[in-house]
This record gives sequence, structure tokens and C-alpha cells, in this order.
Amino acid sequence: MKQYIGFDVSLKDTAISIRQDGKRIWRGKCASDPQILAQIVRKHAPHAERVVFETGPLSTWFYHALTAAGVPAVCIEARHAQKILNETLNKTDANDADGLAQLAEAGFYKAVRVKSFDAMLTRTLVGARNLLLTISTQLSNQIRGVMKTFGIIVPKGTGRVFDGNVRELLDGRDGLAQIILPLLEAWRDIRKRAAELDRQLLAAARQSQAIKLLMTIPGVGAVTAVSYAAAIEDPANFKTSRAVGAWLGLTTRRYQSGEVDYDGHISRRGDNYLRGLLYEAATVILTRTHASNQSGLKDWGLRLRERLGFKRAAVAVARKLAVIMHTMLNTGEAFNTSAGVTA
Repeated sequence: MKQYIGFDVSLKDTAISIRQDGKRIWRGKCASDPQILAQIVRKHAPHAERVVFETGPLSTWFYHALTAAGVPAVCIEARHAQKILNETLNKTDANDADGLAQLAEAGFYKAVRVKSFDAMLTRTLVGARNLLLTISTQLSNQIRGVMKTFGIIVPKGTGRVFDGNVRELLDGRDGLAQIILPLLEAWRDIRKRAAELDRQLLAAARQSQAIKLLMTIPGVGAVTAVSYAAAIEDPANFKTSRAVGAWLGLTTRRYQSGEVDYDGHISRRGDNYLRGLLYEAATVILTRTHASNQSGLKDWGLRLRERLGFKRAAVAVARKLAVIMHTMLNTGEAFNTSAGVTA
């Protein structure tokens, strides 16, 4: 007498479908609150085997709250589920919940690992810092662009240099100053808030032995190390270190059908931001010439650059970095600059 449940979650309401022995035994809708949903599960499905819902904005909260309430929650890959749910003739929330319940009963789904609240808090800190820096850059570009319209070219410079140059050029131009100075003040305030988040990020890096270990790699700074550690959480989440490269979308896609068989570009699945950080770190490794940057990884990347070009070599080094960083977290050993690297 096992029951299988599907939740189609939206911001306001959640559609519920409960199946048993291949048949739907109950269907309904309630507010999107894990506590209310847990009560409904206990009432209508006391022998619940699996409760399935898709990834989404509320999935982290739902998963941890339902699990704490004793509900056997399973978060599944939305893209995988949608390929099946789209076969339904009529697209409704109730029908989607039915489809998810059928997936739960058949076991035909791809479960995803839901990050802990601590990991999500760290990722939120990194994301907020990155957002403020992006807004700061946009504001400075806007100021430069507006002033160019009036024939005023702001010299190159950042921070206080940029602020001083703008104020100096606005001297005697009261009409334009009334427009630009509020933008400049907003730019300064955003930079201050970004600096505050920077300090929080560096404090978190100093308190973690794992992050300090990752920062022994040339080109890997606090932001990359913190982001990687928060994404991986526990090295045991991956069976092998090589799996991390595929998880981050840094491995090539393959298409094979009949006589056709070829590899394409990298899949670009997973965390876009972390993948970009690893690519930046790989670029630093390949281009920085300081003696402290010499390593077997750099030598391997430079050989690839001669054969494949810079961009492909940088992607390969980024993938190798992801593998090496996972191995370091597993073993607790610092980066070995003299170790050779194989493809």
C-alpha cells in the first residue's frame, strides 16, 4: 500500500496528485507552504513512498522543510521532467501533478542534489557581490557615455581616480552636473556596499581550511575558491573527481546515430557563474608569467594552446582545474606545482 505523490509547485498554489497501485486516489490544491503540504501527505497518503517535485525557485526551501517534517521528498531535474509532461494533451497544473506522480511511481526521473541552506547563503553572498559590481560598472559606463555626448571625455581610471576626474570635468557645467552627480553618488554608494560584501567574503575564506587549501592554486582567488566549495559542499557527492568537469558543463557533447558520430562544443550545463570563474582562473594560469605561476598544469595548457588555440586550451585547463580542486578537497593536500598533468 505504497503511495506516490507529485507536487506541481508555483509561487502561490501547489497542485497535488496521489497515486496507488497504478491509479490516482486523490487530487487537490493548496497554498505553497511545506507545512500545509506535509499535513496533506500525512492525511491522504500515510504510506507515502516518494514525493516528487521539480527544481525551481522554491525547491531548496520545500526540500529541506518537507524532509524535516518526515516527508520522503525528491527534487527532480525540471528539464528531464518537462520532456515527459509536455506529452500531455492539456497543459494544466493538475495534469502536471499527475505526470509527476506517475514519474514517482515508475521511478523514471533524474533526482538532483539540493544544496544546504549554509551553501545557499554563501552562494547568495557571492551573487550579491557580483550583482553590485555589475551595477557599478554599468553606472560608470553610463556616466562616461552621457558625458561623451557633450564632448567631455573622462580619462581612464577607476575608484577615486574616476570620481575625481568626473567632478573636475563637471566644474562650471552646472546643468550637466545636476544630472551626473546623483549617478556618481549612487555609484559611490554601490561600491561601498560591494566592499562590505568583499570583506564578508574574505572573512569566510579565512575561516575555512578547505578554501585556503584551494587558494594554493595559482590563479584561484577567494571568490573562485568560495564559489567552488559552496557548489561542491561535500567531495563525497561525486563518485570520481572527473565527474565534476561534466557536472559543470566543461566536457564536450557527443552525438551518435547510425554512421554519424561526432563531438561538439562543451555542454555548458550546471553553474554558469562557477564555470566562468574557472575559465578566468585558467586564463590567468596560461597568461601570467610570474615564477610562482609555473606548474605542470600550466605547461600542459601551453602545449594544448600551441595545438588547439587559446580558447580551447583555456577550457581544457578549466576542466582540469575542477578535477584537481575536487581531488584536493578529498585528500586535504595543497596544490603540487611539480606534478605532471595528463589529458
